Amino acid sequence: MNESPSIPEANTGNNTYVKDFMASIVVFLVALPLCMGIAIASGVPPALGLITGVIGGLVVGALSGSPLQVSGPAAGLTVLVWELVQQHGIGMLGAIVLLAGVLQMLMGVLKMGQWFRAISPAVIQGMLAGIGVLIIGSQIHVMVDDGPKGSGLQNLLSIPEAIYKGIFPLDGSSHHIAAAVGVFTMALMFGWSYVPKSLKLIPAPLVAVVIVTVAAAVLQLPIKYVNVASNLAAVTQFPTMAAFTNLLNASVIGSAIALCFIASAETLLSAAAVDRMHQGERTKYNKELFAQGVGNTICGVLGALPMTGVIVRSSANVEAGAKTRLSAMMHSVWILGLVVFAPFLLNKIPTTALAAILVYTGFKLVSPKAVRELKPYGWAEVGIYFATLVGIVATNLLVGVMIGLGLALVKLLYTFSHLGVRIHTEPATNETTVILDGAATFVRLPKLAAALESIPAGTSVKLDIEKLSYIDHACLDLISNWRKQHIAREGQAEVPLADLQQRYQVREATVDSLAQPPLMAAAKAGQ
Repeated sequence: MNESPSIPEANTGNNTYVKDFMASIVVFLVALPLCMGIAIASGVPPALGLITGVIGGLVVGALSGSPLQVSGPAAGLTVLVWELVQQHGIGMLGAIVLLAGVLQMLMGVLKMGQWFRAISPAVIQGMLAGIGVLIIGSQIHVMVDDGPKGSGLQNLLSIPEAIYKGIFPLDGSSHHIAAAVGVFTMALMFGWSYVPKSLKLIPAPLVAVVIVTVAAAVLQLPIKYVNVASNLAAVTQFPTMAAFTNLLNASVIGSAIALCFIASAETLLSAAAVDRMHQGERTKYNKELFAQGVGNTICGVLGALPMTGVIVRSSANVEAGAKTRLSAMMHSVWILGLVVFAPFLLNKIPTTALAAILVYTGFKLVSPKAVRELKPYGWAEVGIYFATLVGIVATNLLVGVMIGLGLALVKLLYTFSHLGVRIHTEPATNETTVILDGAATFVRLPKLAAALESIPAGTSVKLDIEKLSYIDHACLDLISNWRKQHIAREGQAEVPLADLQQRYQVREATVDSLAQPPLMAAAKAGQ
């Protein structure tokens, strides 16, 4: 028998605290390398990623509408943040994140949380795949102790150059050493998937980072290392008055809206996936959206990275046995404690190891599994996926997502405006079958009326609606009146009026089902 949803919240005994404590350690170990790696990939100091991780646990964890979801810097925002920093400068990042946070709070108050769940998973998966391609393109350069080249296309086109540097020593450089360390890091992560299940509670990224860090220290490798300031206040980027003035710039406002939209979609997609992993309290989407807004507003004030709800840390939290929001809150305390009391440990981590973790993540985001899962829903969904992916890589994240959303809307309009009407007469029995395929709406009423009126009086007619997905009131009324008239003209009409009425009444469920290919798979692809 399943647990009642109220049981996890009601259980406040020592056992719950112990489980939350143990889960917080696991989440901390997962989050630590990701917070720093995502910050470096975003073009900001790693400490800004750690600050976001702390706020995501302490603030958003306390206010969250999804108690077991963990928030922090996300790989899904890496490309967008990097573009913001390149376009507007790191000094504007805080102001943009702050504005995005305020917009999220406003949307939470206006109860817009549920709307983000209606985004086509083909767009979401295409967005994640596009982000994965761009992450791979940029972080392969970081893996060889080089820097990203500029745009996403430039990074991708210059990958052969990075590979060449990683294989052949050039002018006494250490690019090949960094590349070897990065490849070794990915090999460790891949190999960890084959260890006994009991050991998998220890996160693969942490295992790889620890082994590589120790090896680099023992061998004193001449490669780049993480630089985390011992005083977090020294790296905060408080927005200036000039930054707030620039918020009136149309391109800055557009960037904030894009950040708000993508962060909200990723958060609520993750929350929906987390709900499927446990039997506890269900997500309150508007509350979660408001909590994310509060967190991003604070991150903006401190000039830190933006945050989302992140599925990898959240799933680790659930699988480790977390029962309440306390685990998410405690994990950020461990991050803060390590940064304050032992930053020298973090400074021994090779940069290439963190880049390798993100390259590995990028390959997971581009998994062909997403295409296989979309294919049963039609080639149109697969086309939307690839259009979104290519749009993101060729232009930028916002344009690519808008391309995907536009195509999804076109598909929806086509679905609800396309009606096939086929009339077949069986010579042996002289029985006529009218086969309807698609959606019978007022847009196609003239076509339907012409087909029905072409049937001679006195014939036996059967209406086949097996492939009819939807019918509106206008077409339902047309069929009902035609049936009466045909019978009055000494004909026979087998019309399943009850089934037609049911299709009319469940139109909202039909709309919802058109946009619901596997959401959980899309969420699990992200970080």
